[in-house]
Amino acid sequence: MRLIVTGGGTGGHIYPAIAIADKIVEKEPDSEVLYIGNYGCIEEEIVPKAGYKLKLVEATSPDRSSLKKLISSCSEILRGIRQSKKIMKEFKPDVVVGTGGFVCAPVVIAAHSYGARCYLHEQNAFAGAANKMLESRVKRIFLGFKDAAVYFKDKNKLTYVGNPVRKAFYEADGAVARERLGIPKDNFVVFLFGGSQGSEILNDIGIEFLKTVGQHSDITFVFGTGKRHCQFVKDQAASKLIEACSNVMIKDYIDNMPDYLAASDLVISRSGALSVAETTVCGKASIMVPFAEAAGNHQYYNAKAVADNGGCWLIEEDKLDTEDVIEKIMKLYKDRELLATMSKAALECAPVDTCEQIYKGIKSDE
Repeated sequence: MRLIVTGGGTGGHIYPAIAIADKIVEKEPDSEVLYIGNYGCIEEEIVPKAGYKLKLVEATSPDRSSLKKLISSCSEILRGIRQSKKIMKEFKPDVVVGTGGFVCAPVVIAAHSYGARCYLHEQNAFAGAANKMLESRVKRIFLGFKDAAVYFKDKNKLTYVGNPVRKAFYEADGAVARERLGIPKDNFVVFLFGGSQGSEILNDIGIEFLKTVGQHSDITFVFGTGKRHCQFVKDQAASKLIEACSNVMIKDYIDNMPDYLAASDLVISRSGALSVAETTVCGKASIMVPFAEAAGNHQYYNAKAVADNGGCWLIEEDKLDTEDVIEKIMKLYKDRELLATMSKAALECAPVDTCEQIYKGIKSDE
């Protein structure tokens, strides 16, 4: 199969595309895969590390704030379509799969014009603008959440499959991961992260929690700050005189997420679709704080699906109390039976055979 995958701007779009590509290469080892991303976005760093060829095109959303900006943004979109058409002629794809982000628009439009079979995967319960716009140009739309169906007109194109998670998460082993990361095998491991950009609200919790960690040598705290916030957090740790504690790991970016999730006992995070899927696949209890400004409040519904099954504690931003969160952390530190119950409930929410279902859906259209 000659396959193009595309999706960009955030790990939540990029990693599902990589997971789908991985599955297709697993099933058809002679496949040729090309990833198309957007200039200046994190796919430039992530995709080559995953072992796939990468080409970049221009992409943006229509900016309607002024006529001048609208003309400029539409010109950029048109350039992206022309660039994508050139790639189609050179690569000659059989199949193109988009996983969200504005880069999907020029790529799928060009692929449809070229004659490739086109597919989309929508990760969230609230469908993205690019995916809604591209509906008429694709054969199937794979859904991460059933609730997203209401945003698409042709229900015959929709298939609920859950969210694609890379094979490494299913295979991750906690004991092996702890040894690899230098984490004591019997420590209680708390992993807080706010995505590649970080989250000030979650970082505030982490900074406050540093004081507690400093009093418990059997707690390991992995603190993913986001690149913009890392130095500030390190300065705060230094001011609390715990920057040298061996049980605190402050990282600007988590580039081996399967190991860190596998090594953890408790995860504290936002509730983007990919984070939720990866956390549940690893069977980890969590405290989820949905991003309040997410479109359609979709992060709330992502987390609610796990919370309703008992796998996480969902705390909305306007109800967030740092001391209460730390009390919850310490409750699970002391009550390992409750921790085990939540972990089991989280695993029950994990997506099953998502990439296999996507592969079968694509093959059925040949």
